[in-house]
Amino acid sequence: MIHKNIKILLSSVALGYAILQFIEGFIGNGIFFVLLSALILFLYFRNEIILLSFLKMRKQDLAGTERLLLRIKNPQAALVKKQQGYYNYLFGIIYSQRNLNEAEKFFKTALKLGLSMDHDIAMTKLSLAGIAMQKRRKIEAQTLLTEAKKLDKGGLLLDQVKLMQQQLKRI
Repeated sequence: MIHKNIKILLSSVALGYAILQFIEGFIGNGIFFVLLSALILFLYFRNEIILLSFLKMRKQDLAGTERLLLRIKNPQAALVKKQQGYYNYLFGIIYSQRNLNEAEKFFKTALKLGLSMDHDIAMTKLSLAGIAMQKRRKIEAQTLLTEAKKLDKGGLLLDQVKLMQQQLKRI
């Protein structure tokens, strides 16, 4: 994994070289280096390991996802703030199968750092509501469920929210 500051430097160098190629008349080379610079800049905002981790998560390979995420040695230095949020979000999903206390810490950290998409925030709040229900914290679970319901604009989590509200009535 390349450090985020090195990615910015490489993108700037590629863009500078592209300008030089345009000046010298090599238009094809210039276009190539502009595209290369754009790719490197894209990987600055979307970390390649986190993208691969989401692909592993889509295949339900939690062990592979964890192996990939553990390759990021110092997430505070190597990742942008939103990427750190998704890093903690993925670890929260992984640890929700093993240790609820650790999963709760990861999910809260992910919310604090920020997630880009509303459905990811809704999923995080829904997971936190489930953890709160298991710990018999009914009021907290209810507020998290209503927040998740507001954020779920597409209705993807509607069935899970209804199921959890039914379980919440039994507590």
